[in-house]
Amino acid sequence: MAEVVAGIDIGGTNTVIGIVNRNGDILAESTLPTRCNATFDVFVKNLTGAIEQLLMGLGHEHSLLGIGVGSPNGSYNLGAIVDAPNLEWKGILPLCKEITALTGVPSVVTNDANAAALGELLFGAAKGMKNFVVITLGTGLGSGLVVDGKLVVGHDGFAGEFGHMVAKPNGRQCSCGKKGCLETYASATGLRRTAFKMIADNNQPSMLRNVTYDKLTAKMITEAAKTGDPLARAAFEYTGLILGARLADLVAILNPEAIFFFGGLTNAGELLMDPVRRYMEEYMFPVFKGKIKLLLSGLQDKNAAVLGAAALIWEELDKAKH
Repeated sequence: MAEVVAGIDIGGTNTVIGIVNRNGDILAESTLPTRCNATFDVFVKNLTGAIEQLLMGLGHEHSLLGIGVGSPNGSYNLGAIVDAPNLEWKGILPLCKEITALTGVPSVVTNDANAAALGELLFGAAKGMKNFVVITLGTGLGSGLVVDGKLVVGHDGFAGEFGHMVAKPNGRQCSCGKKGCLETYASATGLRRTAFKMIADNNQPSMLRNVTYDKLTAKMITEAAKTGDPLARAAFEYTGLILGARLADLVAILNPEAIFFFGGLTNAGELLMDPVRRYMEEYMFPVFKGKIKLLLSGLQDKNAAVLGAAALIWEELDKAKH
């Protein structure tokens, strides 16, 4: 009987479920809506039902050992989702308790960036590394921290909220309620805000000038920058400055071997990575200069969120053996 786990990525709009083996192969996958106008209990029943359907499709020769979940505001310590701003259910949602009650197998949850870090460790480019950071650059900025080969979860299970470090006191309004958070500058959304502010603040020619804010995308800014558009390039330079300086702070605290980048904004390649690298080195504590590798995720072409959630439960099952 082949042993497998389920890896689940709960997003604000959709939830992706995958059946994953020990080698990190996704054997079957499906999607269901997260926004379903139903109670949380009904959502969990839909979730476990989808897992059962996937297993049935694979045949009876597969044994489900456990379920790992990556979620916004997922608390590893509580086994719950806590007041996630982009989910329709509020409060402390006892996800793992309900999943295990319905399936009879152990389950574990953490935030999506932590899951990505574990995925990188078990199945990606961080194999063999003991100290590294994964930065996810999408609508927001997430991070997963691995120190001495272990994921850092912290006292309440929420460690690694690098995106909510203050990059600029009293700066841009963040959806978390604070002002000046790093993700309001260094993310796809942050890049849009930077470019739009630059359009308003100067008369520099740009192909972006006639695009409304609602229609402006990070991809459009990237394409403009690739053609040499000065305003688009300046937006990336500023983004690199803010992110690079804060990464220098992170390096001073954690001393990682490498920092991995994952997410849609990394499609900009060196337009982003070149200024990030330059400014990180410029602001780096001297003892660390030239030592930290900046790398793209080894899971770029795979469903990293599902693999990360699967890695989470595989690690938990391994810990239970010892």
